Amino acid sequence: MLGSVRRPGAARLARHLLARSGSVVHRPLGPPGGGAVGVTWLRDTPPHARRGLPVLVIPGGPGLASAVPYRRWRSRAAALGTDAVMVEHRGVGLSRLDDAGRDLPRSAVTVEAVVDDLAAVLDDAGVERAVVDGASYGTYLAQAFAARHPERVAALVLDSPMLSVAGDLAAVRAHRRRLLWDGGERSTERAAAAVRELGARTTTTDLMTELTAVVQATYELAGPEVLRRLVVARGRGRLRWLWPQLAALGASEASTSVQRFVNEPDLVAGIAYGQLGFGLPPDGGPLDPQLIHAAAAATQPAFAGEPFDLVAALRRTDVPVVVISGDRDLTTPRPVAERVVSLARNGLLVTLPGTGHSALDVHPEASLLVARAVADGDLDRLRGAAAAAALARLPRRGLAHLGSTALRTLVEVGTPAR
Repeated sequence: MLGSVRRPGAARLARHLLARSGSVVHRPLGPPGGGAVGVTWLRDTPPHARRGLPVLVIPGGPGLASAVPYRRWRSRAAALGTDAVMVEHRGVGLSRLDDAGRDLPRSAVTVEAVVDDLAAVLDDAGVERAVVDGASYGTYLAQAFAARHPERVAALVLDSPMLSVAGDLAAVRAHRRRLLWDGGERSTERAAAAVRELGARTTTTDLMTELTAVVQATYELAGPEVLRRLVVARGRGRLRWLWPQLAALGASEASTSVQRFVNEPDLVAGIAYGQLGFGLPPDGGPLDPQLIHAAAAATQPAFAGEPFDLVAALRRTDVPVVVISGDRDLTTPRPVAERVVSLARNGLLVTLPGTGHSALDVHPEASLLVARAVADGDLDRLRGAAAAAALARLPRRGLAHLGSTALRTLVEVGTPAR
């Protein structure tokens, strides 16, 4: 549950989903005559059930597929009448191969090409304007889409937003260290003390990388008290078997392992490392998120600069910008979310207590509620105490919830309460 998830029959399931609710639009790989790729998109809600604006939903990554991993999200959206459109990112899953059946060249997989693919999908779907709803890396694409095709955007939903890896990095580092190294909030003081104590005995970069990954996974999944107990137990030689599984989970965003039709980071590496700077070097301090990318970055494209200035683009955006932020998000934490809201002319922050990174993945019911409200043009449904209470009542579902429950149970059984 806490490690990599086996997904038998993913190829068969992907083909089934394509046949049931998918379409393909053929897009150029580059200059005319340079080949094409069939970009797959899915729209599960039947025409008679659709209400409100269409919602173009863009998952994180780069490398996450849409068809297979988010089939249950789309099914729930359809039950609610939300007209969700999801696109299989070029170079991934059902959009991995060119029209001759070969893997796309990395040179054809760029942010600019993906953004234009999204516009072509809306054309193919007959959608003039949509709510553009991105999660994590998908928020970069959503904002880039709004900058390049502003006439197609009715509103933005930015779930765990990023503006710039390089530009956000100082805030991300400072937030992590304040909470979980310095103990800058009462709720994290004891966890931070335990992390510091174990960190003082961590003598190599590899061990600090492992500690950083475990802290991220455990805090986001289960919160500071479970993290404290786990770290104390590890310092006493307990729960050794659990530690590497959590380290692998916390470092999964830097994994180069390809799970076909689920997560395929290989062909999108030019975006992750070359365009967005995922491999920027660590600064030598504790709990640096760049530690988990350092090994992979050595064999990936060098950072050449970002293709969009999202800060400038966001300042120009006049549509509503709804930002979703979990209070346990260490990947794109609250200070980044607050900055996004402050830059937008019409920004609204929706906070999710007890939630980590990407509501689309870890709290799908909250993601669905926000998408539904924005599609209906009813932002008041997301404001104030009544909205907070409605969000708090939503059930927690999915693998992240099961993983959180399992982790809490394992740590509580395997460690003393003190």
